[in-house]
Amino acid sequence: MRHYPSLIGGKDVDSDRHVYGITARALLTDTFDGLALKRRLESGQGAPEDDPRVAGRCALADRETSRQALAAAAAAVPEWRATPLRTRLRFGDAIHRRLVETRDEFVEVMVAEGRPRTAAGGEVDGLLDIFSEQTLAWCGELLHREFSHGGKRIVLRRRPDGVVCVAPPQNAPHSNAIYGAASLLAGNAVVVRAPRSLPLGVMYAIREIVAPALDEVGAPPGTVNVVCGPPMFDDWLASPHVDDVIYFGGSAKGLALQNDCVAAGKKPILELAGNDCAVVWRDADLDLAVGALTEAFNASGQICNIPNQVVVHPAIADELLERLRAAAGRVRPGFPDDEGVELTPVLAAEAYFATLHDALERGARLVCGGRRLEVDGSPSETGYFVEPTVLRVDGLVRSREVAAVREETFFPLLPVVVPEAGRDDDALLADVVDFVNGNAYGLRNSFWSTDDAVVDRFLAGVVNGGVIKVNDESHCGFYPYLPSHGGTGLTGGVFGEASYMAVRTTHLQAVSRRGMR
Repeated sequence: MRHYPSLIGGKDVDSDRHVYGITARALLTDTFDGLALKRRLESGQGAPEDDPRVAGRCALADRETSRQALAAAAAAVPEWRATPLRTRLRFGDAIHRRLVETRDEFVEVMVAEGRPRTAAGGEVDGLLDIFSEQTLAWCGELLHREFSHGGKRIVLRRRPDGVVCVAPPQNAPHSNAIYGAASLLAGNAVVVRAPRSLPLGVMYAIREIVAPALDEVGAPPGTVNVVCGPPMFDDWLASPHVDDVIYFGGSAKGLALQNDCVAAGKKPILELAGNDCAVVWRDADLDLAVGALTEAFNASGQICNIPNQVVVHPAIADELLERLRAAAGRVRPGFPDDEGVELTPVLAAEAYFATLHDALERGARLVCGGRRLEVDGSPSETGYFVEPTVLRVDGLVRSREVAAVREETFFPLLPVVVPEAGRDDDALLADVVDFVNGNAYGLRNSFWSTDDAVVDRFLAGVVNGGVIKVNDESHCGFYPYLPSHGGTGLTGGVFGEASYMAVRTTHLQAVSRRGMR
């Protein structure tokens, strides 16, 4: 059985209490039996070593252990930030190599905790782009630039903020733990909280990938620390050691935390909800567009950077909707270790049905979906899965009266907005650009058109969002150089923008030095 103590100051710190991970397959097969097993084990009853239903266990940290992690990180900062940038970038290379070496095992840990195999592999591949040679080189340029002027050496450098605390999200904790740890590249020290609901993958990510990469470049003990325990935000805000807090989650809670961080003198770095808008113009390559739009159903829509709403040119609306109906019908539930499974159990099923009812009450039409499903794909009144759902919403002007269009939906429901027909294309494009900019969120936007002049107008006009993808086969995909996270509005708070974590956790310092040698 896989077992992980806390990692503090380079040492294992165990506990007499543990959090046990029951495999997703066991929980889907017999939920009550799986939960009963978890309760027995966590109360000290039973021996799980030979039980295939048990994925592993993590030490449960108390508050004192969590505070020790903060102190260990603070002690590591002076030496690590003084480490040359080239060495810290070599740490990024080591992360990339470790990801390649551990890919299969890392995916299996994610699958055990409920991530479908296809999605888990995609997350690792995305991390490989974040830690690619190209992205690391670009971040290195952003962290340190030098110029000569008038006999002076001008240096623009970004200095590490210090101790960075990371709270990975429960919907995708494994990869985001490593993404948050990218702040180590800047010379920060990091404390990661593994969520009690899904701790194994986070522990694996830090202990088997990040920590060995730090050891490889000679980082001091305490540069990275990881503990599993209850929410730690109050201790983080009260601690004199903490400088930055990275929070992933819903907008309402994240923006409240932003205020608390500022009041406590901490920098809030928010990776919040997304309500991404995709626009499909009259001349779009529909094969590309539909492939990307179907990503709305990845992990049952419980990911932030997927298409959440589509605006389609009325001239091709019927064809697009028919293609989406067919594509949605091929997306299926199943056990996460089965090949080809994309749907996961929906935690917010009641919110899904309330949102669907609101849309239908306001005149939207159901194209497909609308039912609960069992793990085998059969309709059921009590199934944990939700059928991929497509809605048609007629009229651009009043479409945001529909909650499914106005707000982030964290379930497999994709509203397709069809603007009023008969409009001049120039006027319609201007209205669509205004619509995209009027989105309260701002993570990613996508646009499909083969007319370069139309694309140029869209790019010139859209200011909302951290990333814009044009004629791309993937709305969600990560690429070298491209920021993977970050956005505006309710997605990133008042400091929100497209971000590289190695840059977001720093501050700019300028140096002018006369008498160059």
